[in-house]
Amino acid sequence: MSFPQEALPSPVSPPDSRRTALTVIAVCAFIVLLKYMQDVLVPLVLSGLIFYALDPLVDALQRWRVPRALGAALVLVATLVAVGAGAYQVSDDVVVIVEQMPSAARRLRAAVRPGPGGVSGILGRVQQAATELDKTAAEVTTAPAPRGVVKVQVEEPGLRATDLVWSGSLGMAKAFAQTLMVLLLAYFLLLANDLFKRKLVVHLGDTLSKKKITVQAIDQISDRIGRFLIVQIFTSAVVATATGLALWALGVERAAFWGLAAGLLNSIPYFGPLIVTAGLSVISFIQFGTLTMMATVAATALFITTLEGWLLTPTLLGRAAQMNQVAVFAGLLFWSWLWGVWGMLLAVPMMMIIKTTCEHIEDLHPVADLLGE
Repeated sequence: MSFPQEALPSPVSPPDSRRTALTVIAVCAFIVLLKYMQDVLVPLVLSGLIFYALDPLVDALQRWRVPRALGAALVLVATLVAVGAGAYQVSDDVVVIVEQMPSAARRLRAAVRPGPGGVSGILGRVQQAATELDKTAAEVTTAPAPRGVVKVQVEEPGLRATDLVWSGSLGMAKAFAQTLMVLLLAYFLLLANDLFKRKLVVHLGDTLSKKKITVQAIDQISDRIGRFLIVQIFTSAVVATATGLALWALGVERAAFWGLAAGLLNSIPYFGPLIVTAGLSVISFIQFGTLTMMATVAATALFITTLEGWLLTPTLLGRAAQMNQVAVFAGLLFWSWLWGVWGMLLAVPMMMIIKTTCEHIEDLHPVADLLGE
């Protein structure tokens, strides 16, 4: 059976192939640039989020005839004082929990220790098999020393206290410098307010229609990021309160601290609730000494965060700002690989910015559709 010549699919033209190849190369280069410039980009993103979170308060003070420079300084100082006071209140609980970790390890080891008759259980058999394989590999790979040659074992130098103190001091100094840089940049952004928005509108659009699209994109990004931060703060407070009350009802010690930890880590999708659940499992086993109570406490904390993630957050964010679960998890993996812990914290805001931007660029509409629900 033959087809007309015009019905046959035409091969991809060379210009299209070159355009696709250049696009792939540009995306790869952009990813490498993001990873290489982590120390610069992470403070910029953090200061931008602080700006979106505190800008409504500064605007309110400005409406009350408070100079913007003074209002921005007051809001930043009040935020720092609140965060510092909260950290000071839970510092004693953190020290106690760290001191309990060795006891927890001993109790868990005793719970899974084999009986006096020898190795028992799946874990014991796996451990025994791994030990025998290690012995076999050592016998095969270790060659006997020639006659007259003495084997020498090289021992690594031990950890010196001065090196530990020096590295710790450098780490604290670097963290302090980065925190100061983020706060100063956030302060300057609060002072500038919508100055950069006006500059972007002027330079990113040569026609009135393009300027309108730029204004719509910037306004929508600001609205969604601001709403996301408000919803995140509210849902974290709900999770902290619900978790603290539930743990108090179950009789868990330091329920307020674990409620606060659950609220703070709730900002990290998937991994945050798992970290809190794992910590509560260890602490509840130390306190109660039974696997049943450990499972009850862990399941309660996980149920609260799961309920919030499936019901409360989607309802408050609205359908336009929602992203599908596969895209969120993939973005979390990507940004955590790119920027480590900071990537885990900033993954959702960065993806919301990307999704909103793609919605206003015609060629990138498929990307926005893939990220959305």
